[in-house]
Amino acid sequence: MGTGSGAGPGARAGVRAGARAAVRSALAAAALLAAVSGCGLKSGSPLVDDVVPGSVGRGLPLKGASLTVTSKNFSENIVLGQMIGLIFKAAGAEVLDRTNLPGSISAREAVVKGDADAMYEYTGTAWITYLGNAEPIDDPHAQWEAVRAADVKNGVAWLPQSSLNNTYTLAISKKNNAKYHLRTMSDMAKLSREDPGAVTVCVENEFASREDGLTGMERAYEMKIPAGNVRKMDAGIIYTQVSKSNSCLLGEAFTTDGRIKAMDLDTLADDRRFFPNYNAAPEIHARTLAKYPVIAQLLDPLTRRLTTRVAQDLNAKVDVEGQDPHDVAKRWLIEQGFIKEG
Repeated sequence: MGTGSGAGPGARAGVRAGARAAVRSALAAAALLAAVSGCGLKSGSPLVDDVVPGSVGRGLPLKGASLTVTSKNFSENIVLGQMIGLIFKAAGAEVLDRTNLPGSISAREAVVKGDADAMYEYTGTAWITYLGNAEPIDDPHAQWEAVRAADVKNGVAWLPQSSLNNTYTLAISKKNNAKYHLRTMSDMAKLSREDPGAVTVCVENEFASREDGLTGMERAYEMKIPAGNVRKMDAGIIYTQVSKSNSCLLGEAFTTDGRIKAMDLDTLADDRRFFPNYNAAPEIHARTLAKYPVIAQLLDPLTRRLTTRVAQDLNAKVDVEGQDPHDVAKRWLIEQGFIKEG
């Protein structure tokens, strides 16, 4: 997927019943990574962009610093990692680009070990997969605060989160929604009870049976979709089926996916807050932030500007239009006035 990997932004597997198994797998993968890499991650290339401060980075507060940025290997996270790198560069730092690392664990371990200094991570991923909690925290800010406090022991500092929330949703074409006027998942549940045959849902195989997927959602919203109305398919096909056919009234989607806007889809609000929050926030190696506390002043304005809708637009440029993530990040930062061409 363009904006996610597997079950969401890097790692959604096991949000409830399977969370501890996911953590064991994550730790095993991290151990394997350490064994293979020995002295740490060595790949990467310097950012050579000629950029200067705009609204951030004035006075070149990072002049003389050598910093490494990283990301996971899906479009949204690569774009966000490039944004950090470009802001650091404009503020005077020499920047090594180690974005687009495979999976969640590689990038996370790079920050924990100090092989990388900064990335955008998702609060739900950290709380559940890295920190081993079985249940998400409903309130987004409370979850961020809990992650920030718990990750201190790992040598990781968290800066304030964005409103960008890359979590699950259900999508419906605007054409079909002109008939049903669905705005929330409670609306969908009401329709399923009043007209069970009307609600057809296309989902990935895994989502269909997971407690943090369709099974748990039906329970949370007191509904039951007939088995014959649940169609299982690859994630990429879901968007097309919802948009262009009548086989799926609704489809599993991710809130920041660029195809939502490109394919003219509506998304349903999770009004009972069933799905975990995956708000993007800067995750910084703690010693790096202690040495360069100005990083918080550089990234906070960027983070405040990042919304779910902004992510949809940027992801569409990569996943729908085929643009390069670095170019998308740089162009947007310049348009927003954060940096300027040198």
